[in-house]
Amino acid sequence: MILYPAIDLKDGQAVRLFKGDMEKATVFNDDPAAQAMEFVEAGCEWLHLVDLNGAFAGAPVNAAPVEEILKRTKVPAQLGGGIRDMKTIETWLSKGLARVILGTVAVENPALVREAARAFPGKVAVGIDARNGRVATKGWATETDVMVTDLARSFEDAGVAAIIYTDINRDGAMQGPNVEATADLANAVSIPVIASGGVSSVADLKALKDCGAPLNGAISGRALYDGAIDLKEALSVLKG
Repeated sequence: MILYPAIDLKDGQAVRLFKGDMEKATVFNDDPAAQAMEFVEAGCEWLHLVDLNGAFAGAPVNAAPVEEILKRTKVPAQLGGGIRDMKTIETWLSKGLARVILGTVAVENPALVREAARAFPGKVAVGIDARNGRVATKGWATETDVMVTDLARSFEDAGVAAIIYTDINRDGAMQGPNVEATADLANAVSIPVIASGGVSSVADLKALKDCGAPLNGAISGRALYDGAIDLKEALSVLKG
């Protein structure tokens, strides 16, 4: 199981939000690329990047820090937030991004997800963010009537590389991930599932690893910044 350290970008800084609220952002590093290097030097194999401003704007906003991270680090990185058309997908992949994450557009324009997954095999993931089992879009500001499992199943034959499932009510709250819902989703689809939201201890990572579903990995942000999770220890636990 892969551990994806998260770098959430707001106004050019690495931050963490509390339950997806842009007004409740804690700045952890003014230099996101330096933060990325810390994670890489500790041994991480992937980076998870989010353009928070982009998610609200519907277009990339924090391109400069993302490009700097891609320039300075050699591990693959995935990025979500504001990626809503083919040109943006092509641009990011041409800049060395390993995987784009399509969230809002997966609900509003699923045909684009299919087109992108066909054009770029292995490089397109779907981000499913949910409150109480229902999908939320546009930086989590808009709640829909779409159920998580229904959306995930609709991409079964599309060739997407992964589904990143975030329980918004757990995100940044340090209350542990929604293991049951994540496992249910992973068991319901053949697409690899990455858990996100609330991972706040090595015990949480063990719970996800032993949840009875074939999870691809887990994303953690605040716990790594706060020191609640030691990255080197976590990586060895997930390998072992």
